[in-house]
Amino acid sequence: MIRAFLAVVILMSACLATPARAQDAAAPFDGDLQRLAEILGALHYLRGICNANEGAKWRNEMQALIDAETPSGDRRARMIAGFNRGYNGFQQTYRTCTPAASVAIRRYIEEGSKISRDLTARYAN
Repeated sequence: MIRAFLAVVILMSACLATPARAQDAAAPFDGDLQRLAEILGALHYLRGICNANEGAKWRNEMQALIDAETPSGDRRARMIAGFNRGYNGFQQTYRTCTPAASVAIRRYIEEGSKISRDLTARYAN
């Protein structure tokens, strides 16, 4: 399931990559990208405390998303804030892996996969 999520994130990143915009106006899918960023942040933290031995895998996925989308200014700041919000929210709640943390991981992978599929289906050229 995680591989499928990663494949969809990478595909979505490639499909959403657009040339830099002169004014970098908000895109219609920015809310979904911010939510995806928040999910990646949560997974980065939760998978770490649950001993997934993935290192910076989820942070790297976030970086790949930023690199593909090439946001600047407020758009970039909102994406990064979403990632940090996801990470910090769970950091304040969980210190060790619990059954609830495992459930959260599974749900976030499912939600992230859905967002990625929907974005790709709707906005890919």
